[in-house]
Amino acid sequence: MTDCHATNRVALASLTAAQYNWDEVTLRRALDTVVFDEAIFHLGHPYGDMQGAGQFYDNALAPLKAAWPDVERRDWLIMAGEDDHGADWVGCAGHFVGTFMAPLLDIPPTGHLVHMRFHEFYRFENCRVIEYQSVWDLPEVMMQVGAWPMVPSLGREICAPGPASGDGLLRMNRDIEQSQNSRQLIIDMLSKMILHPREGGPEIMELSRFWHPKMNWYGPAGIGTARGIDGFRNWHQIPFLNAMPDRGNKADEITHHLFADNDYVGVSGWPNMIQTLSHGGWLGLPPLNREISLRSLDFWRVENGLIRENWVMIDMLHLYDQIGVDVLARMREFNKARTNETVSHEEAVH
Repeated sequence: MTDCHATNRVALASLTAAQYNWDEVTLRRALDTVVFDEAIFHLGHPYGDMQGAGQFYDNALAPLKAAWPDVERRDWLIMAGEDDHGADWVGCAGHFVGTFMAPLLDIPPTGHLVHMRFHEFYRFENCRVIEYQSVWDLPEVMMQVGAWPMVPSLGREICAPGPASGDGLLRMNRDIEQSQNSRQLIIDMLSKMILHPREGGPEIMELSRFWHPKMNWYGPAGIGTARGIDGFRNWHQIPFLNAMPDRGNKADEITHHLFADNDYVGVSGWPNMIQTLSHGGWLGLPPLNREISLRSLDFWRVENGLIRENWVMIDMLHLYDQIGVDVLARMREFNKARTNETVSHEEAVH
């Protein structure tokens, strides 16, 4: 790993560690140390954009801590690199884990263990964070408490695991050539993938050229996880393209931040996809012929020249919001007659 990226990872380590033990004073101090005052925090719907570490803590982290008093952060992937524009990024993926003791965005508590996947991308300048992009998988939480108000997922809903290779956090120093090779594999794969259906059938994507036959595609809650190329096509790609066949047609209107770290490649954008929800609809949503944008924060792991794992986080609540579906309001209606007495922490422990 180059000095710049190693330094950025070290700088971020104090912040991630503070969220593991979650002492407010230590966490606020870590935020103030690693984040510029003018930094912009882009967090998925309904949180929105915030400026500065103070707003981020008060409006996002503090409510999570209030709902899950023993919350801890568990990273299983951290990577770093530079994008096409010369910007330096650190990408993180993991879960927040805790006991659900009080409502979170009106999601009803259960008094039981709960987990929420996060994907995060930090843009660094001069060893400090100037921009943050993240999606928290709130639908995953709704599903665990039986409060998901939308249609069932086509894929399998699981607690997404970390890399099967076991090197998500600790691995060999970043090798520039290896990182470039991994990055180019993803670029080539994406370049082939967007040719279908605009320029040909599924064969034009040459999926077996890029994807391992035992690949796992870990989608967000609401879409679910799929295994193998057939699983990926059946439970995500075919329904997705049937609903939005014009995907990839507006690449000039979006910005991707794609970077690599040995066998890992990350991509972010706010948004990084624009397409039209049309034809048969998607995820139970009607074909409104309305243009939507997607915020997708993704990680790939390359193994022996093929993609073995792909973690995908889409801001699903933002997707629904663009077509006038307020998932949180629907959830409140769905659960308004629910009786849910919150137990004390001591009762939960004993």
